Amino acid sequence: MKRTMIKNLSQMKGEEIIIKGWADTVRAQGKMAFFDFRDVSGKVQGVVFGKPEVLEVAKKISAEDVVEVKGVVNERNDKTAKEAIEEFKKTGVKDFFVKDVEIEITEIKVLAKSEIPFSLDEDLNLDVYLDNMPFTLKNPKQSAVFKVQAKIIQKFREYLNQNDFTEFMAPKIVGDDAEGGAGVYEVEYFGNKAGLATSPQLYKQIMVGVLERVFTVGQAFRAEKHSTSRHLNEYTSLDFEMGFIDSYKDVMKMHNGLLKYIIDEVQKEMQTELEEYGVEKILAPEEFPVMSLPEAQELLEREFEGVKAVGEPDLEPEHERLLCQYAKENLGSDFIFITHYPVSKRPFYTFKSKDMDGMTDSFDLLFKGVEITSGGQRIHDYDELVQSMKDKGLDPEKFSFYLQAFKTGIPPHGGIGLGVERLTQKILGLDNVKKATLFPREINRIDTLLNK
Repeated sequence: MKRTMIKNLSQMKGEEIIIKGWADTVRAQGKMAFFDFRDVSGKVQGVVFGKPEVLEVAKKISAEDVVEVKGVVNERNDKTAKEAIEEFKKTGVKDFFVKDVEIEITEIKVLAKSEIPFSLDEDLNLDVYLDNMPFTLKNPKQSAVFKVQAKIIQKFREYLNQNDFTEFMAPKIVGDDAEGGAGVYEVEYFGNKAGLATSPQLYKQIMVGVLERVFTVGQAFRAEKHSTSRHLNEYTSLDFEMGFIDSYKDVMKMHNGLLKYIIDEVQKEMQTELEEYGVEKILAPEEFPVMSLPEAQELLEREFEGVKAVGEPDLEPEHERLLCQYAKENLGSDFIFITHYPVSKRPFYTFKSKDMDGMTDSFDLLFKGVEITSGGQRIHDYDELVQSMKDKGLDPEKFSFYLQAFKTGIPPHGGIGLGVERLTQKILGLDNVKKATLFPREINRIDTLLNK
């Protein structure tokens, strides 16, 4: 007999079936035993009665045991079904429990035993949660985070595919200068020095010369000694790059459309998961508000007493929070673009502004108090790019593979890099980006704590 998925049981009343999954809850009561079973498609109640040999096996089953269950699908009476629905509502997860049937169990096999360290309903501190992720992720509220994250990535791909972008895979082991920035993990590579990619940036630009519009989804690595609620040492970067732009504003327009699409689709298709976290409607207008860095700094000092920002080369985390607060309260948006960061704060490939001396045609996108995206126009002229490398103290010879592309014709272009963990965190209102990260890598942890 083939396995039946739980979600299909309502169409199989009176039939004998086999399901496979986990014993979600176990309740033994005298000559009867009750279970809630779950698989990827849903949950259903099962009951053992009048079969002593089955009951003997059933009473040895613990929560989270992996089981194979054979039985008959019976329609539940209205009173029992109503009670089950009300009980399951308490978990906060809707439309997951098959409510109108139950399984009269005739045979049950344990495929794998479990040892549960604590109840999934316990309120855990972050370290306990992370130390036990293979178990704590079984909590529907925790796994909901990564269903939302998967939907974000799906919609990222969907929108860009609709707009003539082609996906490619960028390498994660790169030359020893990476992008020329700090924070590179060094890797021994057959007697030579290499590094883990801090972004796919150089490869995106190369591919613009081949496919014009490209995007990639992959890991990025930053060897920075942060220990905050917003930093990771390995994260998933969603990147796109597009050619034949007139200015950085074309990139912002594409990114605006992309984020609005993602937010609208997530709010439409993930209502259950968003309700689980009490997410209010996210404000994603047709056009996100835009301010230059100097304008934003002047606004901060004008609108918020005691804030000092004018003349600084970058925004502080508190500045980002206040700007998002202002945008929501006054501009009807949870998003705000900040443009024109100093040349000193941007990588060598960033296009220098012709309108603001010492500034770049670059931007950050802030969302609910934190930067989630960096982007802008890139230098496409070979000689200008080489000079920019030298100005940053870099050796163009180490980037010869990259510079080849600019000798063979790269159009004016630009793009973005978006951290999916931060986006997930802020959509759901989580207090730490690690809660939006599967098996986070940060200064104190690689699966287990490093400072024990």
